Amino acid sequence: MRVIVIGGGISGLAAAHRLLAGGASVTVLEASPRLGGKLLTGEIAGSATVDLGAESMLARRTEAVELARDVGLGEELEPPTTASAAIWSRGEMCPMPKGHVMGVPGEPEALRELLSAAGLTRLAQDAELPPTEVGDDVAIGEYVATRLGREVVDRLVEPLLGGVYAGDAYRISMRAAVPQLYEAARGGRSLLSGVRKLQAQAPVRAGGSPVFMGIRGGVGRLPGAVAAACRAAGAQIRTGAAVRTLRSGAGADAGGARWQVVTEGGEVLSADAAVLAVPAPQAARLLAGEAPAAAAGLDEVEYASMALVTMAFRRSDMEHAPRGSGFLVPPVDGHAIKASTFSSNKWGWVAGQDPELFVLRTSLGRYGEEAVLEREDSGLVELSLRDLRAATGLSAQPVDQLVSRWSGGLPQYPVGHTERVARVCTALAAAPGLAVCGAVYEGVGIPACIASGQRAAEETLAQAVQDSARE
Repeated sequence: MRVIVIGGGISGLAAAHRLLAGGASVTVLEASPRLGGKLLTGEIAGSATVDLGAESMLARRTEAVELARDVGLGEELEPPTTASAAIWSRGEMCPMPKGHVMGVPGEPEALRELLSAAGLTRLAQDAELPPTEVGDDVAIGEYVATRLGREVVDRLVEPLLGGVYAGDAYRISMRAAVPQLYEAARGGRSLLSGVRKLQAQAPVRAGGSPVFMGIRGGVGRLPGAVAAACRAAGAQIRTGAAVRTLRSGAGADAGGARWQVVTEGGEVLSADAAVLAVPAPQAARLLAGEAPAAAAGLDEVEYASMALVTMAFRRSDMEHAPRGSGFLVPPVDGHAIKASTFSSNKWGWVAGQDPELFVLRTSLGRYGEEAVLEREDSGLVELSLRDLRAATGLSAQPVDQLVSRWSGGLPQYPVGHTERVARVCTALAAAPGLAVCGAVYEGVGIPACIASGQRAAEETLAQAVQDSARE
């Protein structure tokens, strides 16, 4: 079975890896000069390697950790050295509350250090309120504010979701983004009680196993390792190979293949199946002629842009290094940055490269509030330093800085997103041999993207079995 994977991010590479294991012949076409999408490493201060995109993988979902092990990075997996994050709220650093599900606690006491007295009182009223209808879907901010008050959303749910989606909690679908919370909301009258049940049902992590995992040298190493494993298994992987057209392979020139891909250079490639591992706008363009209903659904997907500012400081220039793994920032407080990660504290491999350097990074930009990204790189550095000074007292100047811009980098999951994805998949079912994967469909985290790619590969291999049975 010949399969073309369009897109060489981690979803496309995961799809290729699974297809090869199933016996397919695979060609990966990536439009940009490099593989990996939003997984990328770089160098700062002349010698320190850093992640310029995603820096950690959720270990409770096993797909990313298992893939890393499969491609030879098992010995390089490394948990954070500290997970003591904080929230910079109302000018104070508050420890990240324990015992919550995406900001929703099981007990009001968990948020005592973060909320005002009025906010705690409002939170406790959840047990007395009548049930709140959630229907087929609801915005997580809207529902939590109704049950627990806006302060819980503004001070905890919003910064947590902003860190994942760069989105607006009052727009983000609870069903799509936090499905376990959606089910808890549907299953009872009290949201706090529902969260307590979720916590009671959660499996105990064996031996204190970490929630998150990184890779020594950066999570950005993962795409290269997967690509190397795919090449060793016989895959052709090409960069700088943008795809212009995807069309049905019917016709004598297709050599019996179901699909044909035409590159921007005019090359025609034939295959039995194609996996589209590209953002929604590109997928919509390619599917417009062959699966117009799927293309229409993908055209509706919106994206948020963001920027990461990575800075290196000499420890000798600092009065003191910030403690902990970093902090989140509630947008309601009006600061420019939405989070900061103290990389030298969080990752032993970062600190070990040069003990005289302290590396951190900030993130800026979220859906609906992206005007800040119109500034020059120097302006983003200036804003980051201003907020860091106010939050931590950091007054030193960096010896080096890198600004990574991810334009249209994060798909948004508004109310109705689950139904939209279902419509896209239903429409694609009428075009056998086509599959889609990526951050749009099953979650924006690395494990979810890998799972999406693997699911697309399994669907493609299953289609081959069905075709063989019909023959």
